Amino acid sequence: MKELELKYGCNPNQKPSRIFMEGDRELPITVLSGRPGYINFMDALNGWQLVKELKKATGLAAAASFKHVSPAGAAVGLPLDDTLKKIYWVDDMGDLSPLASAYARARGADRMSSFGDFISLSDVCDVDTARMIKREVSDGVIAPGYEPEALEILKSKKNGNYNVIQIDPDYEPAAIERKQIYGVTFEQGHNNLEINNDMLRDIVTKNRELPESAKMDLLISLITLKYTQSNSVCYVKGGQAIGIGAGQQSRVHCTRLAGSKADNWYLRQAPQVLNLPFVDSIKRADRDNAIDVYMGEDYMDVLADGRWEKTFKVKPPVFTKEEKRAWLDTMTDVALGSDAFFPFGDNIDRAYKSGVKYVAQPGGSVRDDQVIETCNQYHMVMAFTGIRLFHH
Repeated sequence: MKELELKYGCNPNQKPSRIFMEGDRELPITVLSGRPGYINFMDALNGWQLVKELKKATGLAAAASFKHVSPAGAAVGLPLDDTLKKIYWVDDMGDLSPLASAYARARGADRMSSFGDFISLSDVCDVDTARMIKREVSDGVIAPGYEPEALEILKSKKNGNYNVIQIDPDYEPAAIERKQIYGVTFEQGHNNLEINNDMLRDIVTKNRELPESAKMDLLISLITLKYTQSNSVCYVKGGQAIGIGAGQQSRVHCTRLAGSKADNWYLRQAPQVLNLPFVDSIKRADRDNAIDVYMGEDYMDVLADGRWEKTFKVKPPVFTKEEKRAWLDTMTDVALGSDAFFPFGDNIDRAYKSGVKYVAQPGGSVRDDQVIETCNQYHMVMAFTGIRLFHH
């Protein structure tokens, strides 16, 4: 098949719409269920590239949760401890396969942003992963294959209308890629840059101790950034992105946005949040929203007007600003990647508040010395990759 007609483009008024291959090549995808749309395919194809590269770089199963052509989460399939199982709402699912663990991490880091995501999987989708996907709100999934039982589980989602795409894992795109904007055709070479440990050799800080676990986290960060709308930064810890800041015009705003998401990920693990007395009938998505409110600055207003009675069995104590800061001060060994150089040390100041110890960025700013000195003040390790990772 060389062409697939779509319902419409980015918006319902943008018709006609299709995806197609030029020349004699066939489309590398097969739709097994549903009717994916224009944005679905943009998320699917970007996400597939991301997880394919994560698998190649780490040797581990990988998953990504995409929304509006940027990842809300990305991770590799390391085992989950009891705390992570609880905050990702998978503590009732028993032992998970590596692929299911990867998706639990990718989905769980920023569950509010992942609501209604498009899922990308590096490996053949197994039953564990399909069961997890079945109970989450998402638009579809792309993978190199599906176990027969897993496919049946996914086909039953949304009354048979769930989008399931299979991609040829051996497909390679043409060396030149094109797109049009306002009738003008843009052309560039496909970004086939391979991100590996060689990019982390140029350590420019006094602290040069970069353990293997930090190298893996920095690679995850950089590969994630390669498929994130620029400007972008990505915080990673323990094999998963915990905060992604995408599409901001100012780099420090990327750092703040991603840092606030990383903070929320860690605050969810605090005893005050883990032990919230939810009403039994509250669904997972509503619990996610309630947790976000509980950790927010306006929770006092919620306590005052009585809304808590619809969510909690008893009124939870306020999670004070001082308690939050004390808990966040225990977050350590976070890795941070940036798709372009940090122009000022204020980015490092903000990153430090979210436990960042390891940094990878291209370098090349006229203020590199200032940024390096700021890292030295916090005893961070920073590598200059020499490579920009803009994606638009």
